[in-house]
Amino acid sequence: MTRKIYPIQSTTQHHVLVADITDDLILTKEGGASLVLRASALNFFLLSEKEQEAITYAYSAFLNSLSFPMQILVHSKKKDVTKYLNYLKEEEDKQTNPLLRNLIASYQTFVAQIVKKRNVLEKEFFVVIPFSPFELGLSASGAFNQILGKRRFVPYDKDYVLKKAKTSLYPKRDHLIRQSGRLGIKLEQLTTEELGKLFFGIYKQPN
Repeated sequence: MTRKIYPIQSTTQHHVLVADITDDLILTKEGGASLVLRASALNFFLLSEKEQEAITYAYSAFLNSLSFPMQILVHSKKKDVTKYLNYLKEEEDKQTNPLLRNLIASYQTFVAQIVKKRNVLEKEFFVVIPFSPFELGLSASGAFNQILGKRRFVPYDKDYVLKKAKTSLYPKRDHLIRQSGRLGIKLEQLTTEELGKLFFGIYKQPN
């Protein structure tokens, strides 16, 4: 008895909850929204003991100040050092001092070997602030049915959702920016174009 294989009818878009990216916000299919902030990095272990202690207390105060949910997202991607290696090769070719030329060549080989042996990763840090569809007055069952695909659209137009989302998200964004400044971390809201590039990098197929 042979088994009948049915083709997959669903598409990737069906499983992605993002409905639109506009006005620097992410709109979701169930009527919610999100605002994404890019965070600068802080090398905690290079700080002095007193500085580390101050940062720890500031981080504790930051967490205690939160009255709303947020998500910390770490996006890792393989670092492409091709341009850097080409730059080193150009500098090597231009160098007239034999000693410096050999040093650059040796360093170029060192970098190439590290990349070959290990996956050199570039990390980006983001803070995501969600806007719940419940804040629009949607019932729990209604929002859940939309997530399951039983309803394709929320009962409000996009402009209304954007207005309500901005009213809710902007004060939270400003609060996080102020609090993170005490940690020495800069938060910056992603634009519509930057959000599109971020999702493309997350969902694109590997080569």
